[in-house]
Amino acid sequence: MIILISGLLIFLGVHSIRLFADGWRTRQIQRIGALPWKGIYALVSIAGFALIVWGFQLERYTSPLLWTPPHWSLHLTALLMLVAFVLLVAAYVPGNRIKARVGHPMLLATKTWAVAHLLVNGKLVDIVLFGTFLIWAIADFAVSRRRDRLANVTYPVIGIQRDVLVIVIAVIAFVFFAHYGHEWLIGVRPFG
Repeated sequence: MIILISGLLIFLGVHSIRLFADGWRTRQIQRIGALPWKGIYALVSIAGFALIVWGFQLERYTSPLLWTPPHWSLHLTALLMLVAFVLLVAAYVPGNRIKARVGHPMLLATKTWAVAHLLVNGKLVDIVLFGTFLIWAIADFAVSRRRDRLANVTYPVIGIQRDVLVIVIAVIAFVFFAHYGHEWLIGVRPFG
């Protein structure tokens, strides 16, 4: 569990710099430049993510079962994951109404993903992984929305075609990932 927790601390720690040390972050970018900062950020993130994956795999089959998820939670998780995919895509398609409304759809996608996976996974390692991401995403979303309000940040809406694009891409990505990608990456087939 130490490797998983170390990975979570590194990955979420680097992703929390703007939350807790925005001034320091700005000074570092000014000192070394935006490109080197992004490179360091990416390398540290990748290292943290690798530790998360490695630590999770080490604990996955031996972690104690804390509760058995009910069968209905599989269906709710599928629905929540479709929502998570829509939110994730909305983070990257400029000018859509979802981003204009919520401001930070990636963080909402992370919260939705975490809740969905907590519903269907009852091992200690699952609670640590998904619970940690859920707590982090809740905190980051609250701080990010507050920062947007204080700075009067708004996100433009270009038109309905952007909203349709978000939905189409999200549904295609969800179907592909649920039927092929999840098993390939995680080793679990969500739909049997």
